[in-house]
Amino acid sequence: MDAFVMKEVGETGFADKDVPEAGPMDAVIRPTKGLVCTSDVHTLHGAIGERENLTLGHEVVGTVDAVGDNVDEFEAGDRVAVGAITPDWGSLAAQDGHPSQSNQALGGWKYANVKDGTFAEYAHVNEADANMARIPENVTDEEAVYVTDMMSTGFMGAEHAEIPLGGTVAVFAQGPVGLMATKGAVLQGAGRIIAVETVSNRQELARTYGADDIVDFAEGDPVEQIMDLTDGEGVDAAIEALGTSGTFEQCIQVTKAGGTISNVGYHGEGEHVNIPREDWGVGMAEKDIATGLCPGGRLRLQRLLRLLERDRVDPTHMTTHEFTFEEIDEAFQLMESKEDNIIKSLIDFELKPERRYRFHPPRIES
Repeated sequence: MDAFVMKEVGETGFADKDVPEAGPMDAVIRPTKGLVCTSDVHTLHGAIGERENLTLGHEVVGTVDAVGDNVDEFEAGDRVAVGAITPDWGSLAAQDGHPSQSNQALGGWKYANVKDGTFAEYAHVNEADANMARIPENVTDEEAVYVTDMMSTGFMGAEHAEIPLGGTVAVFAQGPVGLMATKGAVLQGAGRIIAVETVSNRQELARTYGADDIVDFAEGDPVEQIMDLTDGEGVDAAIEALGTSGTFEQCIQVTKAGGTISNVGYHGEGEHVNIPREDWGVGMAEKDIATGLCPGGRLRLQRLLRLLERDRVDPTHMTTHEFTFEEIDEAFQLMESKEDNIIKSLIDFELKPERRYRFHPPRIES
């Protein structure tokens, strides 16, 4: 089969690999839709160390091709979403309530890390009954692929923020995860949502997903702007969705005493993330810092698919570009450069090899 691989740090290409086989508890799927993630770009540039001939990708939906003898919930032909995080559910971490961490820190993150990822003609799913979910008939593959990571991660940011009903929250950065954190804040009952973003089409989408105020950091210090908007009080919660030390510090600065800083950004560069001592109340301002890795598991996927099934959210506003599997290298280059107003690149494994660009004009949801 063809697989899109990281040949070594900084170099990609296609490779011929054997079709994976399903173990007793596993499944093999044929991908139909996938998404390119900025974390794939970080991996390509060495954020998690050296990798050779590693198949990339972790956001995918598809059709079940084969299942192991001990798989009870699925059969060949089922349309399924596969979690970007596929934990070992019998691990001590899972039993202790942290399945995404599995047997070590980030241990549930297997695809394009410790095993081949999903950008291939076939993909392997470990512990299939626990790590896949059947897609409802009225949910498209393009919608469903967002539950595998972007919705799950972004919504986790809002869930971990512990936003009081009617409370205030600032979401730093409106990339795909930040946009879903903004929508997650709406679903969590936030009373005021402040989105920090400078790119115009992302600002518009932030409003579409429920932001009440836009803070453009190109127009001035975002901390000062947020403090002005809140009459000097700060916010009940801040969500870091970019992955830089600077935005992490700003989250701490704008969060009031007793509030929560929820980090969902991928900090792929630098040796340290700084905490501003005085703004942290010299360690005693009761500002909680919550971190997390995309929650995995069939139950999580089913709940997110239910939100799609009931029209609670439309993630496809974020699909700005579309590529065939054969054109995936171009999708990677675009996700790295962030040119052409890209937000998310959809990979259609079933399209003929003709490049297709799309942009969804933002629209206000009723």
